[in-house]
Amino acid sequence: MTILVTGATGNVGRQVVEHLVKRGADVRALVRDPSKAEFPAGVSVAQGDFLDVDSLRSAMSGVSTLFLLNAVVPDEFTQALTALNVARSAGIERIVYLSVIHADVYVNVPHFAGKFGVERMIEQMGFKATILRPAYFIQNDLMVKDVITGYGAYPMPVGAKGLAMIDVRDIAEIAALELLRREQAAEPLALDRINLVGPETLTGAGIAAIWSDVLARPIAYGGDNTEGFEQNLKQFMPAWAAYDMRLMGERFLTDGMLPEAGDVERLTKLLGRPLRSYRAFASETVASA
Repeated sequence: MTILVTGATGNVGRQVVEHLVKRGADVRALVRDPSKAEFPAGVSVAQGDFLDVDSLRSAMSGVSTLFLLNAVVPDEFTQALTALNVARSAGIERIVYLSVIHADVYVNVPHFAGKFGVERMIEQMGFKATILRPAYFIQNDLMVKDVITGYGAYPMPVGAKGLAMIDVRDIAEIAALELLRREQAAEPLALDRINLVGPETLTGAGIAAIWSDVLARPIAYGGDNTEGFEQNLKQFMPAWAAYDMRLMGERFLTDGMLPEAGDVERLTKLLGRPLRSYRAFASETVASA
């Protein structure tokens, strides 16, 4: 019985592998470049790519449970559907898929719409799956750490509705627990969706206030200009991706990214401990600088 982890060298996938190994699972990691793979002892490495069908067939051979994580790329939807079809051919019935919260709400945002399409394919293909729907990753704000500390401004377009930001470490641990729950079940478990949220819903002004406390100096919120946000992102990512992020930011401002009743309690019970907070992340970031 083997669990295949895709996206295994990324921030989430690497930690999923580590959690699974700690809990004694037989883990196979799918990677493009094995020379960049640094995993715990006992992890088998499969070289491959979502668009290399033969490599997927080889990687999924003998696998019982799949962690499906697709990066935000122009052909994300094609990559995911290819993986699902190869998984079905390989006899894999148990899947944990990393989607995104409000995938069915932010329908004009390309990477949300793509993940929602994958969710629908999982259902229509009859997979027994857990669909994890994380909110905004707290660690995304590492990208703007220097702006916060150097210019005294929090620039992300969070707005006043609020985002239920979640720590990547919590996402990875919950994914590993779900993979093990499905792997160890006597029969494939019914499809389930889990919103992955942090312990609190934070506004842009609220996050600026946290940074003000942690840095002991004023930090202003300046994130509602989504056009400027797009232009800044274009300096270090493709224009299509910057526009995708702008559209997401606009939905942050109009809709927020809010938890449903009971989400925090469900995750706290699943982890057996409190969820990590944004304030703790900010304090760790400053301490490590």
